Amino acid sequence: MNHPSELKYARTHEWIKVEGDLVVTGISDHAQDALGDLVYVEAPEVGQRVTAGEQAGVVESVKTASDIHAPVSGVVVEVNPDLEDDPDFINDAPYGKGWIYKINPDHLSDVDSLLSSTDYEAGL
Repeated sequence: MNHPSELKYARTHEWIKVEGDLVVTGISDHAQDALGDLVYVEAPEVGQRVTAGEQAGVVESVKTASDIHAPVSGVVVEVNPDLEDDPDFINDAPYGKGWIYKINPDHLSDVDSLLSSTDYEAGL
């Protein structure tokens, strides 16, 4: 599996990347591989408050549906508009074009409590 070392990971299979004061999030390569071909993404809405560890959306594949959990608490400031028409971006590039949403976190330091790629892979 491909899990970039510059990212942080939640035990619930979301990844995050810090961009300035924002946190970009999506689902890991492991998660998208387990789900199979994605057909629908229900992302949180812009302006929605999300809480770390709680459901923030859903991804659906031809096999099943799975919750997306917020890796940190904060307010959603942007959602990937490309996923509405092409949810398979997550399958093709989970750490690139397949990002799901961006959060303005309550505390950027909360990122430090997430897993490194090594620790995430060890828990798979």
